Amino acid sequence: MLVAARMLVDPGYAATLAPAPAALFAREALDLHHRVTRPRDELGRPQPPWPRAIGTPPWAVARHLAALTGVPHRTRLTRLGLGAEVDRVRVAVDDGHPVALYVGSRWLPRHVVLVVGAGQDHWQVYEPASGHVLDVDLARLRTGTLALAGWDLPWFVVRPA
Repeated sequence: MLVAARMLVDPGYAATLAPAPAALFAREALDLHHRVTRPRDELGRPQPPWPRAIGTPPWAVARHLAALTGVPHRTRLTRLGLGAEVDRVRVAVDDGHPVALYVGSRWLPRHVVLVVGAGQDHWQVYEPASGHVLDVDLARLRTGTLALAGWDLPWFVVRPA
């Protein structure tokens, strides 16, 4: 997901990866995941612990997206309702900022997708599990029936502050 985010904001990087074999993309994704989930981020700042079994921590994604775009990013809890986040995500995406969306079960966030487009009634998300961009109806977001890589409930949005 973070490799796709970088490809969106850095055309030169995208040009080097787009024609490359899938194995290179996968290796780049794994390397980037290891870099952003270390006990200290790429700038040497300490990061709170996060179980590796549940993926990339939201603060690491926020720091990485901020470094990519030059704009501070924040994590917003959406588990208890999307509220005004729908409009804020739409504005961020319209301004060219990728937005991360954490989805999971009712107990834990388990998967991260990248919101790459937003309309009045849907979001377009890059789904790293399939490598495709999918249309997600906002009604599915609100009712917790997302079915993104088997996960239904939105947990966090990581977007520009």
